[in-house]
Amino acid sequence: MPKTSARLLSLLSLLQARRDWPGALLAERLDVSSRTVRRDVDRLRELGYPVVAFKGPDGGYRLDAGAQLPPLLFDDGQAVALAVALRTAATTGAGVRDDAARALATVRQVMPARLRRRIDMLQVTAVEPPAARPHPPVEGTLLTTLSAAVHAREVLRFDYAPSSPPEAGPEGPAAHAPRRVQPHHLVTWGGRWYLVAFDLDRADWRIFRADRITPRTPTGPRFTPRELPGGDVAAFVADRFRGGGGTGEWPCRGEVILDLPAAAVSRFAHDGVVEELGPDRCRLMLGSWSWPALAASVGRFDAGIEVVGPPELRDAFALLARRYAQAAAGTPAPRPAGGKSRCAASPVP
Repeated sequence: MPKTSARLLSLLSLLQARRDWPGALLAERLDVSSRTVRRDVDRLRELGYPVVAFKGPDGGYRLDAGAQLPPLLFDDGQAVALAVALRTAATTGAGVRDDAARALATVRQVMPARLRRRIDMLQVTAVEPPAARPHPPVEGTLLTTLSAAVHAREVLRFDYAPSSPPEAGPEGPAAHAPRRVQPHHLVTWGGRWYLVAFDLDRADWRIFRADRITPRTPTGPRFTPRELPGGDVAAFVADRFRGGGGTGEWPCRGEVILDLPAAAVSRFAHDGVVEELGPDRCRLMLGSWSWPALAASVGRFDAGIEVVGPPELRDAFALLARRYAQAAAGTPAPRPAGGKSRCAASPVP
């Protein structure tokens, strides 16, 4: 049986994890008798924790909220997890870097010396992936507003800034009507925050960049949640950014033969399929969001390439060859007319 102090810490951790705990389940999780659970609950009450008992077939305990709640206790695992989360908060794209640092300092003050030493030894350097342009941070108040609308299932109205400045007209910049959406999920992808929502005016699902959203008040009426295509928000977002149109696959898929060993290619093929054809030859089946992007992905292997198909991939190689030749000669290449080489439009409005 664990020592009383350790058992009290475990009991408090369990009471914080969910609202209601049947007494028998608490005894089972702590590997003690129901009588010991009752004594430990009394000890927590003496320490100032408002643990209340509830009656019923599965009578048990819950930790009530209270203005005089003492400082929370953390076991070793919780302390490490909290420190990692707060020290890497800057990489989430939320503008909470300073708040996270202050929160960690505050929590550290109420921890025993043993746990403070563990946290201090845990030095984490959070490196954000390089981007062509820095991702604008999203204020915590905006994330809270969007999350509240998702939780309350209320129609959200907001102004949505375009990716480029709107064209100026006789009366100034072009006006954009506010968007009306049924918010479904708030997600992160590639260091940015996005709102997954059903656009009521376009009668379709959309993914909005949170840093371009300016909410309007008040929010709209409550709604009954719709079924997200596919049912899984992670798969839905990944598919939209692939441009797969709900299929779960890349819109452009091709097949080539490379003059490289299969082992050398498979390490960098990501979700591609590699088939060994010999000691220094393999078949690669790969996908991407456009044909030029697919051709460029294959070209990075720096080896002899034989295009198996389809013809669009062969045309993309020819297009890149012309562009690279013009770049080597110092001749600016003309922009292609239309979008013949692209398989799908950008998934973010």
